[in-house]
Amino acid sequence: MNGLARYFPILDWGRTYDRSVLTSDLVAAVIVTIMLIPQSLAYAMLAGLPPQIGLYASILPLAAYALFGTSRTLAVGPVAVVSLMTASAVGQIAQQGTADYLTAAILLALLSGGMLVLMGIFRLGFLANFLSHPVISGFITASGLLIASSQLKHIFGLSVSGDTLPAILGGLALGIGETNPITLAIGIGAVLFLYLARTRLKGMFAAMGLKPRLADILTKAAPILAVAVTILLANAFDLGAHGVRLVGDIPRGLPVPGLPSISFDLVVTLAAPAFLISVIGFVESVSVAQTLASKRRQRIVPDQELIGLGAANIASGISSGYPVTGGFARSVVNFDAGAETPAAGFFTAIGIALATLFLTPLLTGLPQATLAATIIVAVLSLVDLKAIARVYEYSRADFAAMAATILVTLLWGVEPGVVSGVLLSLSLFLYRTSKPHMAVVGQVPGTEHFRNIDRHSVITDPSILSIRVDESLYFANSRYLEDRIAKLVADCPAVRHVILMCPAINDIDASALESLEEINHRLKDAGIAFHLSEVKGPVMDRLKRAHFLEELTGRVFLSQFEAVSSLRNGTAASPSLQSAQNDQPRRDDVTLVLRPDPSLP
Repeated sequence: MNGLARYFPILDWGRTYDRSVLTSDLVAAVIVTIMLIPQSLAYAMLAGLPPQIGLYASILPLAAYALFGTSRTLAVGPVAVVSLMTASAVGQIAQQGTADYLTAAILLALLSGGMLVLMGIFRLGFLANFLSHPVISGFITASGLLIASSQLKHIFGLSVSGDTLPAILGGLALGIGETNPITLAIGIGAVLFLYLARTRLKGMFAAMGLKPRLADILTKAAPILAVAVTILLANAFDLGAHGVRLVGDIPRGLPVPGLPSISFDLVVTLAAPAFLISVIGFVESVSVAQTLASKRRQRIVPDQELIGLGAANIASGISSGYPVTGGFARSVVNFDAGAETPAAGFFTAIGIALATLFLTPLLTGLPQATLAATIIVAVLSLVDLKAIARVYEYSRADFAAMAATILVTLLWGVEPGVVSGVLLSLSLFLYRTSKPHMAVVGQVPGTEHFRNIDRHSVITDPSILSIRVDESLYFANSRYLEDRIAKLVADCPAVRHVILMCPAINDIDASALESLEEINHRLKDAGIAFHLSEVKGPVMDRLKRAHFLEELTGRVFLSQFEAVSSLRNGTAASPSLQSAQNDQPRRDDVTLVLRPDPSLP
């Protein structure tokens, strides 16, 4: 049972499922369903797909995640960022409104699902770590601005194309004279209402004496109210005849499971976008899932989450949907509404299915401006301009990656934005680690601690050079280590022992090992012993598999204090260097107390 429960978490939480949990899940499902119906329609429109596709993507995917996902409260379905990425990827190979466009979107979901499942099986969730938080934050902020700007055409009632901010704004500027005033009134009115509902309505209901749960349900139902009111207005005044663009006929009924006609060339074309969607979706989803799980002292399994999200996307593909992932706002609502298990998602799927069967005829008169307002209000919460300032103050390198991601996303599109952010993050990482922080250290008086001589008042011995490296050693920084030690030794002619302090070194690759061997050889020729201290166990195990320790002119010490004490007492001299040291002029022991330079940062 435990082995099966690893891949089917439902076998774990299902054993303790009772009436109380059922009640909590049903209440949460009702609230999320109310929220998800207009969102699904709106995000499908954002992806350039017919509105019913958003509903299809909110049925089987939720049931699939309930079977395979490990988060108790994650709500899976269409989300803004993935919808934008879908439109960007599919729009390059097919025209919106065509059968080829829908086929490509369905294939994108299948490819993304397959990739996520394979990543989960082979435990490749670590690949998402290559997307740093500043890159993700920058991408989401830029996507929020791009999504909001792309929906302005529906607010003004214009026909504008473009995938970048300059193209969108340029199109709006050229067509502003053709604005439909009725559409504009509906759009602005819906935006203001939804914004006030999001920020003020719950407090107003609480002030009226309503219970928190009821106030929350009514607040989350605000988009439904906006949809209902604008449909009534459109039908009552025949707004479609006055140039107001409506959603139009939505096919009634559930999708028939099946696979589209797939060509090899189309698979190759969509493979890269599918991978980006998979990684972005997984990062967004797992971040939300971990945050919510920690609040209840629960845990999620990232590799199994890959399988759960993969199953959800495959389910979306075979039911004529498009890529899905865990949504932040939807999941928070699910959590706050009291969902106890993934069964809440299953009940939500039933609610969406019922809406697809019986409510779609009522949505024919829905103005597109209302859906655009729903998207704008939802995505503007993703824009975090304060994060840009925080990252700038903390790290200029991370800010560069974040700024590059934002600018490239806005000016060239979502895929180049993600790729540029990842490449710049990796480049900056390689640059930083290629020149690791290295410090000459000395003993803090009265302690066994060793600190940077430029920052602390410490004791040093002119014959001992202690160097601490604050980075693992690998091919990119091994030559830098050689050059730095050579320079320090050249500047200290009295040095007879060099100690490489290794508490921060977690790995030494083959290139770095050759550099250590070269350092040992050069120091030996200069009559200087080379020692190591505080080497971690896994690193020591690898060194023992090489000949380096046999050729080491010095010793490996358990602690830096032991190393310095032994060398000061003359008990650790290497036999191979003993004769060379005996030829040196005799000197009395000298102890120096160095004061930190106040001008240093």
